[in-house]
Amino acid sequence: MQPILPSVTWRTHSTLVLLALVYVFSFIDRNVIAIVLEPIKQEFGASDTLMGFLSGLAFAILYAGLSLPLSRLADRGGNRRNIIAVCCGLWSIATMACGMAQHFWQLMIARMTVAVGEAGGIAPSISMVSDLYPPHRRSLAISVLMIGPHLGLLAAMVAGGWIAQEYGWRSVFLFFGAPGILLALLLFCFTKDPGHGVYDKNTTLNNEKNKQESFFKQLKGIMKVKGFIWIAMGCALAGMAGYGYGIWVPTFMVRNYDMSLAHAGISFGLAGGIFAAIGTIFSGVFCDKLSKRDSRWQIGLPIIGILISLPMGVAFMLWPADAFWMVGEIKIPHAIVFAALFSFFNCWWPSLSYAAISHLMTSSQRATGAASLNLFLTLFGAGLGPLLTGTLSDVFGEIFAGEGLKYALVATMMLLLVSAWFYYKGLSPYQTRMKQLNNDEVESIDNSVPPTTVNDPLPST
Repeated sequence: MQPILPSVTWRTHSTLVLLALVYVFSFIDRNVIAIVLEPIKQEFGASDTLMGFLSGLAFAILYAGLSLPLSRLADRGGNRRNIIAVCCGLWSIATMACGMAQHFWQLMIARMTVAVGEAGGIAPSISMVSDLYPPHRRSLAISVLMIGPHLGLLAAMVAGGWIAQEYGWRSVFLFFGAPGILLALLLFCFTKDPGHGVYDKNTTLNNEKNKQESFFKQLKGIMKVKGFIWIAMGCALAGMAGYGYGIWVPTFMVRNYDMSLAHAGISFGLAGGIFAAIGTIFSGVFCDKLSKRDSRWQIGLPIIGILISLPMGVAFMLWPADAFWMVGEIKIPHAIVFAALFSFFNCWWPSLSYAAISHLMTSSQRATGAASLNLFLTLFGAGLGPLLTGTLSDVFGEIFAGEGLKYALVATMMLLLVSAWFYYKGLSPYQTRMKQLNNDEVESIDNSVPPTTVNDPLPST
């Protein structure tokens, strides 16, 4: 007897949209500091290295350390909606506190508190979305969720630059922190956790096994999953290049093109945010189609996107600063075309990698699996990417007068080549693991008791 699976309804889609909006503001609150690095640096007299530490490693250490236990709580049957809502409220309040800081150490503490809240955001969200939709629709659903960073980039750069210029950098944090409190309330009041593994055939067995395993035993098991380490290292290196780029490019545009904060924010936000959002949806739809023929496309498309994006990013950095169009009195650099193309292709790897991990894991591993991937991406990417770029900027600044940041960004971007190699090494193990899981599911169905009928796609929790 075949199980009656839950149907996808308007409630499913509305929950996905609300989770995506939460992730939009998560990314804004995490990265809006990029548009105000220069005025913060000038007010507190900090170096590029110290600003790289504030924007990167200070956030990443706490974020990475807390994301695993919070995700473990989600995997052990904790209400994922409640976890996300509480964490969203916390990071939003902490973001507003950044705008109230009067000393650098106060800003550092507030920034680290943002990390504490955001640690319980993305991994439980990915786990929850994976249970909202069946496997053959999962890449697109997670891609919709992963639009968040790109829409967040657009809002943070465009609105953040204008707010900082007109009202000062503190107003940026206050303006973007407040909406997250409302979103937390909406999520708590109007959505439900769909339940763990509602589309999986061996959910009961996996959940019982998960409850019996210690946290470290489960984590060790996740690290041994075929293909996981290769994908995680690919994300780590791509994240170092991506976060270094995302945090420092607005400052690069201010210095290289002599732009105002508002002008740099609008230019980078429109080129990066819009084209990245389009690229994310495109890659999700394309991957769902190709993966039906060969599961390796789940890893192959990130490789293609990374290799195409690399020369686009380098061209953006090295294109002559005096080449631009004039639209009225607004100067638009020719290089912005390459920034748009970089954004379109480089956004393929994050959403497809998280979707790949959701496929590799059982229902009782997904949140912890996503958090483990986040550990690599956060410590290496968000933690070391901005710090490495800032440090190289100080070093190259003594060699290339006034252009240290440009060459620091180019050097950091070369890490994409190493990232592509890691993804390539993961192709075969990923395919092997997918075949193993499919065989296990078939065996589980053959040996299981007929399942209980599921009527409500969003059961009460």
